[in-house]
Amino acid sequence: MNTAPEADRDKPRGPTAVSPRTLKRWRRNLADERAEARVYRELAGRRTGEEQQILLALAEAERRHEAHWTELLGDQVGKPLRGHWRTRVLAQLARRLGGVFVLALAQRAEDRSTYGIDVDATPAMAADERIHGEVVRGLATRGRTRMSGTFRAAVFGANDGLVSNLALILGIGASGASNETVLLSGLAGLLAGALSMGAGEFVSVRSQRELLDAGNPSPEASAALPDLDVDANELALVYRARGLSIAEAERRAAEVLASCTLATEIAPRGSHGEHEAVGSAWSAAASSFCFFASGALVPVLPYLLGLEGYTAMLLGAGLVGLALCATGAAVGVLSGASPLARAVRQLTIGYGAAGVTYLLGLAFGAS
Repeated sequence: MNTAPEADRDKPRGPTAVSPRTLKRWRRNLADERAEARVYRELAGRRTGEEQQILLALAEAERRHEAHWTELLGDQVGKPLRGHWRTRVLAQLARRLGGVFVLALAQRAEDRSTYGIDVDATPAMAADERIHGEVVRGLATRGRTRMSGTFRAAVFGANDGLVSNLALILGIGASGASNETVLLSGLAGLLAGALSMGAGEFVSVRSQRELLDAGNPSPEASAALPDLDVDANELALVYRARGLSIAEAERRAAEVLASCTLATEIAPRGSHGEHEAVGSAWSAAASSFCFFASGALVPVLPYLLGLEGYTAMLLGAGLVGLALCATGAAVGVLSGASPLARAVRQLTIGYGAAGVTYLLGLAFGAS
């Protein structure tokens, strides 16, 4: 629990007794609370039902924090300040985009709260901010689950396109091949890789969904319910095989026997969530194809614009580096991790792979 120093405890807490720096900090906190409440209201405006109610409740909680700073400032609230630039940008994104990306940014904003070390914030306010972060994390997790299959295919596709085609172009370019050969090789790598990625992602997702479907109860099992020996109650064994405890399995079995409805009752634990996480095979394949093609096009662009030799290779490598940083940062934001760390990781891996291919091209090239 954070407390003010002993010397400060005996001072009057009215605005006239504090320094200009403290007044400025209070006003800044007040502005940030107003800006955060706006973020949640903007997000709530793009949702309905339970999620909207949760976001409005968060906005109301920020209003309580706002009231705390207003009370401390008294008649020295002064001209309203603007919230932190991150929060203001977040509010604009919430108004125009919404979605899991903005929720992930809001989660990071809550995690950055300084109320835990602010002597003028109450322990309840610091605790509120921590809980708010978990609430937003829960909402963001819903969105991540819904988009995870397609997003995974998109990220993998873009990264593979960027790295594989950059490596191909650098390797062939370093070998001394003509500009036309490098360009044709890059375009061929784009088309072949995009088709391969799309087909592979379709087969992968479809196969995974089929494996999950194999665990669903058969229609014949429901038809057999009326003839079960209630004393033996072998239906409880079904639930135990699904992972339930003996007591819970017997309770569920009794409920099912009373209604004679089995199909949804014995679905594997988490099966619906697993299907959502896997996503659609067609959408995953389309995302993988399009994002691989868009990524693979980046290192080819300088050649399409008429550049040649090392100028084209260096420009292509620079564009790929920017794209790798962008995809890495996006993954970092959506996963709640540091965008900078993820961007550096993507860049290091991508340039490492392309650098190896470039050295091989120099070693075995024609010139």
